[in-house]
Amino acid sequence: MILYDDIYSWKGWGGKLKLGSGQCRLRMYDLRKKSEKGVAHLKPIIVVISDLPDETDYAPTKMTVKSCASHIASNVIKEFDIDPHRMMWIEHYPEPAEKDNIRYSRERFDLAEFTWHGRDATKAVWNPLPKEMVELVKRLLAESESQ
Repeated sequence: MILYDDIYSWKGWGGKLKLGSGQCRLRMYDLRKKSEKGVAHLKPIIVVISDLPDETDYAPTKMTVKSCASHIASNVIKEFDIDPHRMMWIEHYPEPAEKDNIRYSRERFDLAEFTWHGRDATKAVWNPLPKEMVELVKRLLAESESQ
């Protein structure tokens, strides 16, 4: 079940200069609320975060989700009251359009794992999302797009 699907704004650490602030696409799902039967997930909260395309009016800064991952994750778990140890943080890099500045040639999903100090994330480590989880996340994204 989808919990959130919208443009998410985070405040940076730069005070009036708004350094480190930005916006991204944030989607959150709770697998405990799905109607299908199956295995219970140890981390049932799935957070999928994506950079906004350059042509949108939303992104006032060029801060990427990767460059601010720990800061954004800390804000999200506090704002939505999520247990960080029951959440999977997934960065989604869609397949770029031909006109985009291509950094990655194919769609990609990276799992970010953080060291947590209470409700503050530090030391992000990224790995490719396992294939089985990629299929699940793609299905969740497709379902939310059709709603």
